[in-house]
Amino acid sequence: MKSKNFIYLTSFFCGMTDMAIELSASRFLAPTFGTSSIIWTIIIGIIMISMSIGNVIGGRLADKQDNLDKLYSFIWIAAVWIAVIPLIGKYIVIFVVFVLMMILPSNLLTIGSTICCLVIFSLPLTILGMASPYLVKMGVNNLENSGKTTGEIYALSTIGSIIGTFIPTFLTIPIIGTSKTFLVFSLILNLICFYYFFIIRTRYISNAVTSIIVIALVIFPLKDSYAFWKNNILYEGESLYNYLQVSEDNDSVVLSTNVAFGVQSIYNKNQDLTGMYYDYVLMAPLFIKNMNFLKPIDTLILGFGTGTFAKESKRFFPNTKTDGVEIDQKIADLSKKYFGVKDDEAKIYINDGRTFLYSSDAKKYDVIMVDAYRDITIPFQMSTKEFFAEVKKHLKPGGVIVMNINMRSSKNTEINDYLCETIKSVMNKVYTCDMKDSYNTIVFASDDKNCRENYIKNTNEIDSANLLKNTSSYVSKNINEVTKSNHVFTDEVAPVEILGEKVLDDIVSSEVLSFKQELKNSGKGFSGILDMISK
Repeated sequence: MKSKNFIYLTSFFCGMTDMAIELSASRFLAPTFGTSSIIWTIIIGIIMISMSIGNVIGGRLADKQDNLDKLYSFIWIAAVWIAVIPLIGKYIVIFVVFVLMMILPSNLLTIGSTICCLVIFSLPLTILGMASPYLVKMGVNNLENSGKTTGEIYALSTIGSIIGTFIPTFLTIPIIGTSKTFLVFSLILNLICFYYFFIIRTRYISNAVTSIIVIALVIFPLKDSYAFWKNNILYEGESLYNYLQVSEDNDSVVLSTNVAFGVQSIYNKNQDLTGMYYDYVLMAPLFIKNMNFLKPIDTLILGFGTGTFAKESKRFFPNTKTDGVEIDQKIADLSKKYFGVKDDEAKIYINDGRTFLYSSDAKKYDVIMVDAYRDITIPFQMSTKEFFAEVKKHLKPGGVIVMNINMRSSKNTEINDYLCETIKSVMNKVYTCDMKDSYNTIVFASDDKNCRENYIKNTNEIDSANLLKNTSSYVSKNINEVTKSNHVFTDEVAPVEILGEKVLDDIVSSEVLSFKQELKNSGKGFSGILDMISK
């Protein structure tokens, strides 16, 4: 069968699926490797290489064929492969991470994501790359219209790719998730192959069977947890921006946007301190002259999460009024459903942190917390001199900027140095405090040249029974002033991800040594290492 309309249709849907898989691939890898530009570069690079190889193979194969049977057989293989990705892909990712952590912990992010992308996505995308040259060869009837036909086939493929860019991002992933997005586009390819083979009356039964199976997987609930080894998950889902996981134990509820590493927000059931950087960030108001726990405080949180800092601020500074900016509506929804955020604890704005500062909703604040950094995934636009200059405009006289940087390494301090010196380039006084037994560094910045003296005076007046007494004493003894501003991120140059990956390699390498020792001592196998990673 060489119907030109069907050839055009195939080109369109192959182009659409190609781009949809690329977008879905980034979301599939994000829970483990993050969403930095490094990951995007690897995904795009491997996909382009796969498509190029497919173009070459498809062209050569087409020269040896006089019909489309071979191409649709390959498209069917791609369709089956894509359908299998949500079923076994997550196991491949965790296995690759486990093996690399044991034998090659350096460059885990780059090497791990590259291997996973190659293993999981290169074959179906190579096959999809075969489609256009093959379809061109079979669609050209004579040399007089060869240019027209070639242009139309490639144009329809490109139009399909454009549509395939928008459908996963704005429709399928937010509504049905990444796994079922793979299944939907697998079904499209399956149905194309079924129609072709049904028309030529051969091998269509296998296509019909796979189509029915994929339809069933799309319709019925699919147990596709990325953190398949955990049994304490309250909620697991996806939003327009993030993979979201809410887990619970006897003491706390935790939000994470990564399968195994990192905590974005925490809610303590027993009303103790969180034991995390939020306790130290609470010291920020005390850098303000004559501050005490009962004074009114206007606070802005850029990166609200599920409201840990807002709740803690309201608890210890009861007259705090908080504006929280969160780009992800679903995270804001989770804050009320699972983390107990009340309306009087924060007014939440759904917006990008930097964009919010330019809006009419932004006002002057006593404390501005920048909490939008997630490991290596640091939004560069919220790390530059221009950004902090804009933040400064929204501080009241004597106000304080506070932020947590969770990328401290004993071997590599570049990312911390850059961020701290960038803030120093716009603020009069900048102090850092390294948390004990942690990779976190808390940064306090103010234009009040006496802010440290303010802090010492205010904390000396804290009652010994106050839960924050020990934390305030620790900060007093361990803050260091940043005096240089030689290394500055700007909107033009801000290599946050490259510097962050260097630190991440050091952190992973050191952690792997302890993991190996724990694993050896515990006598556990693969499940043991997963338990350790998820702690």
